[in-house]
Amino acid sequence: MERESMEYDVVIVGAGPAGLASACRIRQLNEKISVCVVEKGSEVGAHILSGAVFEPTALNELFPDWKARGAPLNTEVTGDDIYVLRSDETSIKVPNLFVPSTMHNEGNYIISLGNLCRWLAEQAENLGVEIFPGFAAAEILYNAEGAVKGIATGDMGIGINGEHKEAYMPGMELHAKYTLFAEGCRGHLGKQLIEHFKLDADTDPQHYGIGIKEIWKVPTDRHQPGLVLHSAGWPLNQSGTHGGGFLYHLEDNQVVVGLITDLAYSNPHVDPYGEFQRYKHHPVIRQYLDGGQRMAYGARAIVKGGLQSLPKMTFPGGLLIGDNAGTLNFAKIKGNHTAMKSGMIAAESVAEAIAAGRNNAELTNYSTKYRNSWAWKELHLQRNFGPAQHKWGNILGSAYAFVDINLFRGKLPWTLHDANADHAQLKPAADCKKINYPKPDGILSFDKLSSVFISNTNHEENQPCHLILKDAEVPLNHNLPIYDEPAQRYCPAGVYEVVEDAGGKRFQINAQNCVHCKTCDIKDPTQNIVWVAPEGGGGPNYPNM
Repeated sequence: MERESMEYDVVIVGAGPAGLASACRIRQLNEKISVCVVEKGSEVGAHILSGAVFEPTALNELFPDWKARGAPLNTEVTGDDIYVLRSDETSIKVPNLFVPSTMHNEGNYIISLGNLCRWLAEQAENLGVEIFPGFAAAEILYNAEGAVKGIATGDMGIGINGEHKEAYMPGMELHAKYTLFAEGCRGHLGKQLIEHFKLDADTDPQHYGIGIKEIWKVPTDRHQPGLVLHSAGWPLNQSGTHGGGFLYHLEDNQVVVGLITDLAYSNPHVDPYGEFQRYKHHPVIRQYLDGGQRMAYGARAIVKGGLQSLPKMTFPGGLLIGDNAGTLNFAKIKGNHTAMKSGMIAAESVAEAIAAGRNNAELTNYSTKYRNSWAWKELHLQRNFGPAQHKWGNILGSAYAFVDINLFRGKLPWTLHDANADHAQLKPAADCKKINYPKPDGILSFDKLSSVFISNTNHEENQPCHLILKDAEVPLNHNLPIYDEPAQRYCPAGVYEVVEDAGGKRFQINAQNCVHCKTCDIKDPTQNIVWVAPEGGGGPNYPNM
C-alpha cells in the first residue's frame, strides 16, 4: 500500500506550547495559510509534563484577553521559599535578598501545562488549525534540492517482527511549504535535523536534566495555594551530583512535587528516581505531603544548556522551535514562555515568506528576529548560570549567579562554557561509591512500577521496539562490566533490566513501561540507545501534568 499525501502551507510537529503558539499566531497573521499540527500523544496534553510555574509574557502577547477566554491560569504565585537542604533533617531558608532575581515569581502562575496546551489547542482550532492527535511524526521528507518538504507519520499495525497485521495502515505524508519541529526536549526528528544540517557545529554540547514529578492531594491544613518552594542540596549533594527540587501548591488542595537531577553526573550508581523518593522524606517537603495521597506520576528530560548550546534553528524548509532547539531559561527553571515566543517569531517569519511566494527556503530572517526578542535577551542574561553550576556546584554556582545576574545584569564581559557532553561524564563503577537507596515505605516513597502504573502509560505490545540498540552487544559486553549498566538506574520507569536466568545474563527492554522521557537517548555512555516514536497514541496519558 502506497502512502497517501496531503498538502498544507505549514506542518507543525508537536502540540506543546511552542507548536500551538506558532499555529495560533500564523492564523492570526493570515487566515488563508493552512496549518496542521501532528501530535504523538493520544490527545493534546497527554505527553506534556512541566513543573510548572508559568510566566505569562508570551501569552499576554498571543491572547491579551486570555482571562476572558478562560485560560487555565487559576493560581497566582503568593510566595517564594528557597531552601538549602544540608542533610536529611537540616535546612537553611535563603533570605530573598540573596536569591538570584530570576528565581522571583511575582506575577507568575502555578499551572498544569497539559491543561494550558489543551486550551491553546481549542484556540488554534477556533482559528482554523487542523490538529491530529495520535499520529507520530516518524520521518522527515526532503525535496530534490535537499530542503525539508514535510513529514510522514508512522505506519500503524506493524507487528513486533515487522510484519503487517490485519489492521495495518501506512503512514500519511504531510507536505508543506514550511515544517516547524516543536517536539520538546531531545525530539527524535530534531536530533536528526541537527545532525543532517550540522546545526550544532558552532555550539557547546547540549546539556540536560531529568525531571521527575508527582501530583498529590493534601489535607486542607497543609495546603497553601500559590506557594512556590525550591530547594538545592540534599539528597543530590550526597551522590555527588547537582540539581534541585520543587514543590508548588495548585488549586483544589493539589501539590506538585518534583526533583531535577542534572544528567552530567559521574557516578553510574546514581538513580534519579531513588533520589526523588528520598527527597520527599525531608522535613521541609514532607510537612506538606503527610496525610496526602499521590495522584499522578511522570518524568521528562529537560534541556538546560542555554545560549551556548543553542543550535542554529533554521534550515531549508523549516525551523527548530522551543525546547527542540533548547530555548529554556534554566536560571528561571522556566521554558514555556520562551518556547511560546520562539514559536510566535517562527509564525511571523513563515507568514512573511509565504506572502512573498518563497517556499521551502531557509528563513534566515528568523535568526535576526529571535536575536532581537526578549526571549534571546533572557538567555543571554542567564548564559553563565548552567556552566557555573557544573563548574562550582549548586551553592557556589548560585552565588556566582547572584553576582552575575542581580548585580551585573548579565553584562560581565565573559561567557563560561561547558564542552563536556553529559553522556561522557560517567566514571567506571569500580571507582565510585555505591548508593544504597532506602526501600519505599508506600506512604511517601514508592517503587518504579507502581509509579508507572499511575502515569497511565500504555503501548501496543505487538509492535517493533521503539528503543533501538545500535549494537545489541554493548549493554552486557561494555556498559555492564565498566559502568554496572547504568540504564538500570537512570531510567525512571524501569524500562531496562539486566536479567539472569538459566541461559545467563541478558539485557531486557520493557518498552511497554516507557514514559517518553528520553533520558536513555541522552545518558547512555556510548550513545547506543536511540529513542524513536512508537505507534501513535502510545506512551503516558497524563491527565493534568
